[in-house]
Amino acid sequence: MTAFVEKASVGVGLIGTGYVAKLRAEAFLHDERSHLLAIVGNTPEKTASLASNYQAEAMSSWQQLVERDDIDLVVICNVNRDHGAIARKALQAGKHLIVEYPLSLNVVEAEELVALAKAQNKLLHVEHIELLGGLHLALKQYLPQLGGLFYVRYSTIKPEHPAPRKWTFNHDLFGFPLMGALSRLHRLTDLFGEVTTVNCHQRFWETETEYYQSCFCISQLSFNSGLLAQVVYGKGETLWQAERKFEVHGENGGLIFEGDKGVLIENGKTTPIEIGTKRGLFAKDTKMVLNRLFNGTPLYVTPEASLYTLKVADAARQAAETGLTMYMGRVDNA
Repeated sequence: MTAFVEKASVGVGLIGTGYVAKLRAEAFLHDERSHLLAIVGNTPEKTASLASNYQAEAMSSWQQLVERDDIDLVVICNVNRDHGAIARKALQAGKHLIVEYPLSLNVVEAEELVALAKAQNKLLHVEHIELLGGLHLALKQYLPQLGGLFYVRYSTIKPEHPAPRKWTFNHDLFGFPLMGALSRLHRLTDLFGEVTTVNCHQRFWETETEYYQSCFCISQLSFNSGLLAQVVYGKGETLWQAERKFEVHGENGGLIFEGDKGVLIENGKTTPIEIGTKRGLFAKDTKMVLNRLFNGTPLYVTPEASLYTLKVADAARQAAETGLTMYMGRVDNA
């Protein structure tokens, strides 16, 4: 696999000023192969503050940032709604790209972006750090011991009292819950392969049309292997007990992960499982992208894999809106 970059250092433009943007900025600061040149955010104050911390230029327009000749790599970590439009302009301007999932809230646009990156011979990396974390690595290690798999349940519930009035609680800016929180489905497609059918139901509690105080979303997936999976995602004021649980049931045993603890259950025997840390994953992801640019080293996830999961999430959206079971073959050909 060939490298994309032959110079000593890549110029980086960062779009976003939130938690992830700060972790990205820190990672670039500590890698001499990159130089963070410019930052664009939603508010001038936050943009100026972050830019001053990393000796970068605060810019007011992402359209101007992606056109800069000294920027080779654009990093998109702002609201989900804008990912697709920024990615298109950046690729058209000949830039390499890191995009925090989802690549787009529109499947057709996401397909076009994957094709555009190939046509431009530019790196398009959609971040999925859930694949790098301790839980996922433990799952991959122990799944073979379970025998024939038949049921998975993945639940992430986050009570918030009061709910914040921010973009992650905004229909337009965050998107359909399982598209905005694409990692919930991507963990499953990475582990268990292709999906056959998708069901989904959702409910929102809201006092205005744009922002909601709570959402609850439950989806059932059947995989080509015969495995059944249930995904529960909820956040906000109407939820009372936090839950972060992943369980896998096979004919020879089960895996139960709750919070940061896990157990393997086999025929009356229960074995604790150590789960590695979640710390430092954005730094690891950033380093892997730079390794890909400079050395041609393969990345841990492809844009095509993220696109497939986005199609599954879009099928869940259609199922929730229509009350119908969606068949993935029909969705792919839509």
